[in-house]
Amino acid sequence: MKIERGGEELYDELTALWERSVRASHSFLSEDDIRSLRPAVREQALASLELWIARAENGETIGFIGLNGANVEALFIDPAFFGRRAGTQLLDHARALCGPLIVDVNEDNPKAVGFYEHYGFERTGRSETDSAGRPFPLIHMAMPGAEKD
Repeated sequence: MKIERGGEELYDELTALWERSVRASHSFLSEDDIRSLRPAVREQALASLELWIARAENGETIGFIGLNGANVEALFIDPAFFGRRAGTQLLDHARALCGPLIVDVNEDNPKAVGFYEHYGFERTGRSETDSAGRPFPLIHMAMPGAEKD
């Protein structure tokens, strides 16, 4: 696997990957939720993040991580590559760049919470809503030594 910097030319591909990943892992989101989030992911979220792309040896995009400093704002893996360490390798890359990391994880996505805990993140708090005020509770997590806002 190779990790490389991503840019605007990949937004369509990454938005499609985000949607596949969300459909496979975010069962708490309705079809309307996904449809309404898609434009914000494409037009706002991706543009505001430092993007790193994981690629297979054949060049196929496996997943991506979006950073805002040491904050992991996005980590999505193509479902065909779940369980193959792409998420871990993207976190390793982010940690090498930024040091200890911080992340907010949807409470209703227990596999993701477990993934981050296994990686070494600790729970630091909880919010009833996501950052946009939607009713999707978040678990706030940080690696030991991370500077929390």
